[in-house]
Amino acid sequence: MHFNESGLLQPNDYLLTMDQLRQSVLVQGPTDGSPWDSRWRGYLVDQLEIMVQQLWKVGIEDIFIDGSFVENKAHPSDIDGYFICDLMMLATGELQARLNKEDPYKVWTWDSSSRLYDRNSAKKQLPMWHRYRVELYPEYNQASGITDQYGHMLKFPSAFRQTRDTFLPKGIVKIVK
Repeated sequence: MHFNESGLLQPNDYLLTMDQLRQSVLVQGPTDGSPWDSRWRGYLVDQLEIMVQQLWKVGIEDIFIDGSFVENKAHPSDIDGYFICDLMMLATGELQARLNKEDPYKVWTWDSSSRLYDRNSAKKQLPMWHRYRVELYPEYNQASGITDQYGHMLKFPSAFRQTRDTFLPKGIVKIVK
């Protein structure tokens, strides 16, 4: 696993355990001596692991991470990702209730009215972001809100495998047990 000339993780799906993620270039940094905040990236992975464990406890297995965390960026602000879930479990509120039963801070919500302003990012963020600096979205074959270069709405699997500004393909990490 390495970054390409555009500073992106080479296009592929990388299956990594949490320990493998901690030992990867995504946390340890490239070997070319460029500036890298391994400590911060390690902290983000620790926070991600808390949320991943909660997802596993409620039966969610397919969890993917990306965003600037999978780019050659010394200090990404967070980890973004998505997980595949059952639409009915999400629509009935069962998924949110079960996840919040696992989380002491009850951060599992995707309701836009729950977003709080963060002055450093200059935008409103979900409670999970404020607590863990991780945003994980449910994926059930819906549009992501992200478009391709032609303006067509993408679903999460496609949207998270390209950059939002240049539409270049990039790799994504699937967290495995």
